[in-house]
Amino acid sequence: MRRIAMATLMVAGPLSGLAAPARAQIQPPPADIGARYIPAPWWMREPVIASLGSVRVDLPANRARFTVRFSAVERESTAAAAAATRKVASLDAALRATGADRVRLTTTLGTRPLYDQYRDKAGNLVDNERADRIDRYEVTATIEIEVRDIAALESTYNSVLAAQPTSIGTLFFTLEPDNRTRAALANEAIRDATRRARTAAEASGARLGQVKIIDPTARVCRTDVLAGWPSYSGGTRPTLVEAEQLGEGAPPPPPPPAPPPPPGSGQTAARVTLQPPVRSLDDEACVVFALL
Repeated sequence: MRRIAMATLMVAGPLSGLAAPARAQIQPPPADIGARYIPAPWWMREPVIASLGSVRVDLPANRARFTVRFSAVERESTAAAAAATRKVASLDAALRATGADRVRLTTTLGTRPLYDQYRDKAGNLVDNERADRIDRYEVTATIEIEVRDIAALESTYNSVLAAQPTSIGTLFFTLEPDNRTRAALANEAIRDATRRARTAAEASGARLGQVKIIDPTARVCRTDVLAGWPSYSGGTRPTLVEAEQLGEGAPPPPPPPAPPPPPGSGQTAARVTLQPPVRSLDDEACVVFALL
């Protein structure tokens, strides 16, 4: 009997410990909104300074995306699809030769019936939208082009122009920083928080002590204890960081010459020079120091 009782006690201990977090999750917050007094966090039991680091860097966009359409109209839908596919084939082969890691393509086909038309009493042309009144079929081949290597943008765009598509969509630029750039900017945010804290301490005649908290999410600095509740509005003017500090100072290689226009294009299209715009990348971090 004693062995059974001891085994029961050993199991009850972990079970009671597992139940504690569940109860903590449903507890109310430490104070009501607008309360006069609220408990201070543990790191404010002694004089501290919470410094919000905010940095910004301007980098050229490294992604581009646009849409190209080729349309063909024939009596039969199969003939229209074949005609649209022929228009796409040479351009598709030229762009895929660039490499999927540099240019990615997604091609889709859409079919639209074209109906006989008649005039109503007011003299307006109206489509006779009946299955037995289909005159022709229009098939549109749509190519979604994503340029992942910005050095290949001009040659890709000029190849599209030379293919004489039915329409070209708007060219959109985006910035997709790699993990190294993100990590470097995060480190700069922590350094900026440290610089701001040191400057403020020296200006007030104090000295920085040991680090209490390093919060890469900056949420700790968003808690306004004096106001009586977390304050998520407002912000700090970011410190501008040069691209060289992130290892992004090397200029991109010059774009390769554009390939010749696809065969059968009929004429050479005008060349277009494209320059990627600059995009801003931001990051924040919070560092809490003790004051001496």
